[in-house]
Amino acid sequence: MPRNRFGEHHTFLPLRAQLSFEEIERFVRACLPLGLTKVRITGGEPLLRPNVPALVQRLSALGIEIALTTNASLLKKQAPLLAEAGLDRVTVSLDALDPQTHASMIDSAIPVETVLEGIEAALENDLGPVKVNCVVQRGINESEVPALVHHFRGTGVIVRFIEYMDVGRTNGWSPEQVIPSMSLLGELQREFDLVPAEQTSPSDVATRWAHSDGSGEIGFISSVSEPFCGGCVRARLSADGHLFTCLFASGGHDLRAIIHDDGEVEDMTNAIVAVWSRRMDIYSEMRSSDTSSLPRIEMSYIGG
Repeated sequence: MPRNRFGEHHTFLPLRAQLSFEEIERFVRACLPLGLTKVRITGGEPLLRPNVPALVQRLSALGIEIALTTNASLLKKQAPLLAEAGLDRVTVSLDALDPQTHASMIDSAIPVETVLEGIEAALENDLGPVKVNCVVQRGINESEVPALVHHFRGTGVIVRFIEYMDVGRTNGWSPEQVIPSMSLLGELQREFDLVPAEQTSPSDVATRWAHSDGSGEIGFISSVSEPFCGGCVRARLSADGHLFTCLFASGGHDLRAIIHDDGEVEDMTNAIVAVWSRRMDIYSEMRSSDTSSLPRIEMSYIGG
């Protein structure tokens, strides 16, 4: 969220417009008959919302996996509460270990040490496997890639390198800034003995590579060079009740009325089916065509 676009005068979503935890739970419950097995709580920064452990507790009681993606600025303090509430695992965004590069990429004063302390707290509270997501931009932080692999090797933390994507309209993306995952892998193989690892699920978006000595693994998410639209099974619910069927969507489906309604959960299930069955999202596969002018929702609104 660049400060020059989301500064002190930006009008943010009013608190009264946010779904309540009860409404989020009802929506998730409505998805269970459709095969839902995992919910990820994202943001913006989800831990800025008060009492997130209460939401985790509600969702965990439904018997599905609950994950959370965070910048870890508040994770050290909240990790024990989240674990007690039933959170299964944590993913942390960290694009660099170098303080200046880190501050530049996130446009924030959150110290690297704070992020690393949050990761350690997640490990101590068994919120694993803990994953670290690093978005790689050519000319910005590619030199940080081997440093991250070295730092987390042998810790149980899985580092995943994500190709720089044109999410939203404010990140100034250009294809020249993308380093294809296979190029990155080739560079890392000069320094590390990496062998392919099997996918844990057909819907996994990351390709996995393991250190041959068993000291850990890394992953690559290659939405630009190797799109995976055909196998995508992810939907996103915004804080104000819009359902998005693609990270690169230009808009969401307004389900606020049915979510706010106290009617049968089955009615909400049917509404979700109606949206999902009509989805035609293949943005990543179309990226090479003239899609640059299409409006896209900001990722901070709907999570990664």
